[in-house]
Amino acid sequence: MNHPESYPPVFRKPINESDDQVTITTTLKNPEEEEEEEPKRDDFFLKDSSDPVEVVPVIDLQDIITNLEQQHQLEEACRDWGIFRLVNHGVPLNLISQLQDQAQKIFSMSFEAKQTLFNNNGSSTPAAVSYFWGTPVLTPSGSVLGNVDPKKINWVEGLNVRLSQPSDYHDQVSGDPMLDSFRVLLEEYGGHMARLARVIFEAILKTLNMDSKQYNSKSQLLSESTSFVRVYRYPKISKADEEEAVIGMQVHTDSSVISILNQNQVGGLEVFKDDKWFHVRPILNELIVNLGDMMQAICNDEYASVKHRVKANKHKERFSICYFMFPAEDGVIRSSKYKPFTYKDFQAQVQHDVKTLGFKILFNNNNGRTPVAVSYSWGTPILTPSGSIPNIVDPEKSTSLKDSMFWRSHA
Repeated sequence: MNHPESYPPVFRKPINESDDQVTITTTLKNPEEEEEEEPKRDDFFLKDSSDPVEVVPVIDLQDIITNLEQQHQLEEACRDWGIFRLVNHGVPLNLISQLQDQAQKIFSMSFEAKQTLFNNNGSSTPAAVSYFWGTPVLTPSGSVLGNVDPKKINWVEGLNVRLSQPSDYHDQVSGDPMLDSFRVLLEEYGGHMARLARVIFEAILKTLNMDSKQYNSKSQLLSESTSFVRVYRYPKISKADEEEAVIGMQVHTDSSVISILNQNQVGGLEVFKDDKWFHVRPILNELIVNLGDMMQAICNDEYASVKHRVKANKHKERFSICYFMFPAEDGVIRSSKYKPFTYKDFQAQVQHDVKTLGFKILFNNNNGRTPVAVSYSWGTPILTPSGSIPNIVDPEKSTSLKDSMFWRSHA
């Protein structure tokens, strides 16, 4: 059942009507037509895959530490895709179902109630739970970074939950049985996610012959203290305009080491590979794991942070829950490809990039191996045939972004 008052006001309007038009347009569909449709006009000019369903690699958690064949499959998944399905993960299906149900109930609250309950009032102190909509780009405190551009709205709303602050969460939602129940479920779920992240991280480093114990103790590359969960709702488009590029979530890479996603049975997630967008359709009791920017740096660009996006759906709401694991804020990342930096440094640079440029400057996620149809460069017009910057940009001769700290090394 839809609750229009639960949506941010802009989501209540038909997207191809004028701003003063607030009538909700509802079209009854034949149940056989409830299947996801492809927009006539893509929001990217690159072609979608015609057969994208079961090509995303599947990894069995039970075998990735000891089974050589499964380790090889993990290496291929990380090198070729940066994303994979995870089976035999040990997270109770009943817990996932309860969490999804509770999330739907919370999002059905009125928009005003969610804003009031989960508002940190602009405080610089990180909020245990914060509410956002229209953009997934937040400050470390959980507030939306800058103002939402009405021309670039992401068709999403969400809750940002810092799992390292359970007592603060309790204080923030004290007295509400539904929200307290949600907190208990999230704490249990977060414990499972931290377990999975540690096992996966160790297995990935093993594929690169890296010493995980040495890395964890020296650099604190994986820390529960900086982890958080985001719970998303993607409202359905009430009246789709085929000439507008309406997106659930814009093309991006995660800043994390590892991200672990579970989604309800409404599709929309897509990943970019070989100049094509591939659908990652939901499969019951499978989790989606993708590598983030921090993992790419740790792995010396051997594995890339995967570009992905979410398409808006015309007929159904989509819910998903994603766990993000990061390094400790002061954990130093040392790489042959980048100058040493901490996750706190990286956070600050991303915030600066988004404020000044409107987007995050990506690491090289092409590995220089394959020419790409679209590549991003800065500071120099000189590129390799594959679309990569061939060498370090001289900061004294750079034509732009002179103050960026992520200069490539000569190594």
